[in-house]
Amino acid sequence: MGAFSTAALAECEDGRTCFEPDEAINMTVEKIMEARHAIDNGADNATILGLIRDAKNLNKEINANDLVDRKRQKAASYLNKARGEVRKAALQPADSHLLEAEKRFKDLHNFL
Repeated sequence: MGAFSTAALAECEDGRTCFEPDEAINMTVEKIMEARHAIDNGADNATILGLIRDAKNLNKEINANDLVDRKRQKAASYLNKARGEVRKAALQPADSHLLEAEKRFKDLHNFL
């Protein structure tokens, strides 16, 4: 018998690595925070867009129930808004959208 749980890290059918919902939420929030720090530190738009893309990809790993999925989709919409603002070089509105996304993703813990 193994000394660790395979539920925490398992291979999905489509080849992705699956995470527990709490862990996936935390990883998504970390990427959003990295993107916000990149904006604050004057990083170039390509770097910021890459971090937002990473957060969008990680948020797809949050699998819990229908309520969480609806709220996850709403939170992810703020990532899309932030991405659009970064593409227009409007970093202040992008930071506001990222802050809202961060808040909403953190709030998902309450629905697990």
